Amino acid sequence: MAWPEDALSENEVIITSFRPHWKLLFIPFLWFVGLSIAMIFVVAYLNWAQWVIVATLAVFLIVLVVKPLVSWWTTRYVLTTERLITRSGLLAKSGVEIPLERITNVNFNQTVMERMLGAGDLLIESAGAQGQSKFRDIPHPDAFQTVLYKAREQRSLEMTGNHGAVAPSAPDHAEKIRKLAELHDEGLISDAEYEAKRKELLEGM
Repeated sequence: MAWPEDALSENEVIITSFRPHWKLLFIPFLWFVGLSIAMIFVVAYLNWAQWVIVATLAVFLIVLVVKPLVSWWTTRYVLTTERLITRSGLLAKSGVEIPLERITNVNFNQTVMERMLGAGDLLIESAGAQGQSKFRDIPHPDAFQTVLYKAREQRSLEMTGNHGAVAPSAPDHAEKIRKLAELHDEGLISDAEYEAKRKELLEGM
């Protein structure tokens, strides 16, 4: 699901957009397998009150499997040329928006297991009332930290008007990233091609 273009300002471009790390789906997957086996056993071998038990297991399935899956699917992290955005929720929605120029520090944290899986947490400190915002279980937080720093530096240059030598190429790179995302959303390029080209463009910003 692409981020809606009408949610962006006139010159704002999406740099990267992603959901939380897939490790959040591991426990729900185990619950799905276990509850499915339990349902099959109840239907096959228990004749007494089997539908009551199946209904109970179905409730557990919704709470322990469907709810976490919907939460994961509806949570998005979006980094643009102007701000860092997070949105979550299907019906009741919540979100945080941090202008890049207000970000003062970015730290990431990974356990040994998270490092093996390519997951971790990001702690963002910003000026103003928000103070600290923690983004949990994001993919490759170390790489995202680097991308975020580059976007913040470019935004600071734009805000101060001190572009230096990089100013002419920044809009061009942002436009290329936007067009690359469109090609990926349309299925014209593979995930591997998209990530490789996006990394190349971001390094050139």
